[in-house]
Amino acid sequence: MKKTYHLTETGLAELRSELDALIARRPEIAESIKLARELGDLSENDEYRSSKDEQEKNEQRINEINSILANYEIIKESKSGGKVSLGSTVKLKNNSQTKTFQVVGTVEADPMNGKISDESPIGKEIMGKKLGDFVEIVTPKETLSYKIVEIN
Repeated sequence: MKKTYHLTETGLAELRSELDALIARRPEIAESIKLARELGDLSENDEYRSSKDEQEKNEQRINEINSILANYEIIKESKSGGKVSLGSTVKLKNNSQTKTFQVVGTVEADPMNGKISDESPIGKEIMGKKLGDFVEIVTPKETLSYKIVEIN
């Protein structure tokens, strides 16, 4: 069974842009391999090994993105009746702070920029909740209680 990757329109555009950049790097990497090969003995040639490693990483990421692009589904506007769902932007508030998260698929997750996966601990906790509900966010240091004050 194929895995379906949930993406926003923005996430899809970013993946396509990254794929284009990776493909554009192929000739540059091939040239660095060619130049390193000309240096002689490949068994002791760090430049060659490094270039081959770079090529392998580049090709792995190209294959990964191609797999995602072959099996994606766009996250549609939330029609969940006021409940948190995939694609929702949620504002949480407690006495001392307010946090805003967008719930996205695992491919787009970027917690440092407020994008959390629906499969992450916070994502799992808020999925399906309604405006005014309380959620507990567990961190290594503490457990904090937040109220959902906005869902878009």
